[in-house]
This record gives sequence, C-alpha cells and structure tokens, in this order.
Amino acid sequence: MSAPVFLPPASYEYTRVQRVTGAERREADDILAAEEPLEIRLGYGPAGQREQRTLAVTMRTPGHDLELAAGFLLTEGLIRSRADLTGLLHCPDVQKPEERENVVRAELATAAALDLPRLERHFYTSSSCGVCGKTSIAAVHAAACPVLPADGPLVPAAVIHELPERQRQAQAGFEQTGGLHAAALFSPAGELLLLREDVGRHNALDKLIGAALLADELPLSRHVLLVSGRASFELVQKAAVAGIAVLAAVGAPSSLAVQAAQDFGLTLLGFVRQQRYNIYAHPWRVQGVNE
Repeated sequence: MSAPVFLPPASYEYTRVQRVTGAERREADDILAAEEPLEIRLGYGPAGQREQRTLAVTMRTPGHDLELAAGFLLTEGLIRSRADLTGLLHCPDVQKPEERENVVRAELATAAALDLPRLERHFYTSSSCGVCGKTSIAAVHAAACPVLPADGPLVPAAVIHELPERQRQAQAGFEQTGGLHAAALFSPAGELLLLREDVGRHNALDKLIGAALLADELPLSRHVLLVSGRASFELVQKAAVAGIAVLAAVGAPSSLAVQAAQDFGLTLLGFVRQQRYNIYAHPWRVQGVNE
C-alpha cells in the first residue's frame, strides 16, 4: 500500500482577498482549492473496431486524475477488475488549451463485458453531489455492489477515536486551503495507509479506490475507511464495491446510507469526532465498547 502523498501545485490557486477581523479590514493573499472539469472518455470494442465516447464529466481538484477515472469506472460497475483496463492516459489530442490535462481516456480490454445501456446514460457528475440523474435505487444497487462477508476487520473502539486527527495531520491540501475533502484508508490498528483529497467527497474516494485498483490491492477487506464529510448512499456503495467493510464518517449518514450499509453488510459509523461516534449498522466489528 502506497503512502499518503501531497497534492501537486496545480491543485491550488492564489487570490487576493479582503480579510476582516472585528472592525478592521486589510488586503491579504489567500490559497484556494482548484476546481476544474475532468472529461472521462472510454475506448472499447474488439480489435480493429474500437469505439470511443465521452462517459462522464466531473468537477474535481486536479491531481491523481487517472486514479479518479479508474475508481469511477469500478465503483459505477463499468469494470470489475484491474484486468478490464488496458490503458489510462491524459488525451494529447485535445482541441482547446483549457482541455489540456483535463481529458482522460480509459481503454477497456477487448474481453471486458460492457453494459452498453449504462453508457447511453452519459453520466454527468459534479464535485458536490456525486453521480446525478440516477433513475432508481435499483440501478445503483446493480452497479456491482456485493454483500460483504461476515468477518473482519475487528477494530478496537479506541482506534476509531484516533482516526480523525491522524487523517487531519496528513491533509496537506486542507491545511493550505480549508476547502478539500479527504478519504483515508487505515489498518485495523489505526495506521494510515493511503489518503486522497479532492474538492468533492465522491472524487476523493474514487481516487483512493482507483489507486488501490491500479496497484492490484483490491478488495480492501482488511481496512477501515474514514471520510471527512457526511456519509451518503454513494459513498457507502463505492466502499462496498471496493470490499471495504468499515466506513467511518466525520459527519452524519443519510437514511439511505444506513439502509445500504445494513443491506451490504458494512459497518457504518457517523459523527466520528471529539471522542464520540454513533454506530449505525453491523456494530460487531467494533470491539471494546461497554454496552
């Protein structure tokens, strides 16, 4: 498992602001989290008859774009394993200067099973809301979501309390801008293994899962995931696809997230901060708590 890494300089932008303290106002420099569109294109089909189409456009923080594309393809059920991908690259043949480094093409293996009706939806995603336009919960459940095995990891209750601070200390982007979400992967003993940041919660998790996919480290069944915001249905679904059995969130879960966690066999924690948290589903993986 690779170590946490800092975001590249392209992830930040600088601006002038008027900073107000009490009744005083002064000019100052500020650092912003960059947000730019990333177009994900898909190449597929038999040799000699390859086709290409735009799959999705997502508003993201530049950096780890290939991981983001790989994680998105996996968590949306368009690929099932690393073997389904034969190539990932930033497209060199863009027409506009602003598209440079903002278009990624994923090449599928000729043997990869592709659900063409899913492609016809032409996903549009945003940094704030995840995948939009889903017509039914059933369609999301069909995106390769497994029922997780009824085993570990078993996580000491005290370790859960330590995760937010360990995540925060590794968040270089948040420290600079205050505007980035994080998804962090820990061992059951609380060791930080991998962290990704993005202006969007869903993108941060797709980057993390994509990094594990490209390193052939899936499923992440022996790990604990902490996300910096609330726990939505999409985050639970993405975690389940990656085989993650314990998902902790600094914020609140939604009702659909709790229902999905119960259905998928995933342990879901919310409000993990200030030495407290709630367990919403499958509490048996958290050990050492007096009942």
